[in-house]
Amino acid sequence: MAMRTARRTGPDLLGVYLNDHLAGATAGVELSRRMTASAEPKSAAAGTLKKLSAEIAADRGSLIKIMTALDIPRRNYKVFAAWAGEKAARLKLNRRLLTRSPLSSLEEAEILRLGVEGKAAGWRTLRVLAERDTRLDTSTLDELIARAARQSAVLEDLRTDIAEQLLADNAV
Repeated sequence: MAMRTARRTGPDLLGVYLNDHLAGATAGVELSRRMTASAEPKSAAAGTLKKLSAEIAADRGSLIKIMTALDIPRRNYKVFAAWAGEKAARLKLNRRLLTRSPLSSLEEAEILRLGVEGKAAGWRTLRVLAERDTRLDTSTLDELIARAARQSAVLEDLRTDIAEQLLADNAV
C-alpha cells in the first residue's frame, strides 16, 4: 500500500515534530503537578513526585530553549490543545464526578511514564541531529537523555508500588 505524504522541507518537519513534543511536554507538566497535588502529604511518593514534577517542568523549558536555538516558533494552539486535553482527561467516566477513582493514581503513573518515554525518544532524535547541527549541544542532550531514563525508572517503581497496593486485595 503506497502512502502519500505532503511535500515539506526538513526544517518544517522539525518544527512540527518539536511543537508536537512541546504539546506533550505541556500535558506532562500538568499531569505531574496533578499527581503531586493528589499524593498523600509527607509520604515518600509525594516527595518523589514533587522532584519529578520539577524536573519535567525543567525539561519542557529545555525544549523551549532548543526550539529557540533552532529558530523554531512555538505553535501556541498546539500547546493550548494539550493543556486543555489534560484538563479534559480529568473528566473520565469512572462513575465518580467529584472524587478520584482508586485507579486514577495507577493510570496517571502509566500515562506519565509513557510521556517520559516519548520525551526520551525526542531527545535521542535531537542527539542524532546534533552530530551535524552545531546549534544543538550534545552534552546537554546526553544529560536530558539520562534524566529521562532515571525519570522512567522512578515512575516504574512508583507505578508498581501503586499497583501492588491497589490491586493486592483483588488477587485470586
